[in-house]
Amino acid sequence: MTQDNTQNQEEFYKKFRDRLDDTTEFPSNYTFKFIIPSDNKRIAEVQRLFDGARPQFQMKESKTGKYTSVTAVVYVLDADQVIHYYQSASSIEDVYML
Repeated sequence: MTQDNTQNQEEFYKKFRDRLDDTTEFPSNYTFKFIIPSDNKRIAEVQRLFDGARPQFQMKESKTGKYTSVTAVVYVLDADQVIHYYQSASSIEDVYML
């Protein structure tokens, strides 16, 4: 990753943290949404992100069956925990975070 990309990511997550702190009262349940190719391996990777967090999952396949939306509701303590989950998800190939 280039220095520019690293700085852009740091700036993005700083702004995101500020928005979360302004709009969300922590601790609370937080809803994470992902779109991924309908591949059991990738779905399992997303689910593993939340191991130990007792998430509530909801999945819905697209009309064509090519993609699956994964919604996870997780109790989080603060904005940093939300960001940690999103940063972890970014390492999964072809995952779109909403």
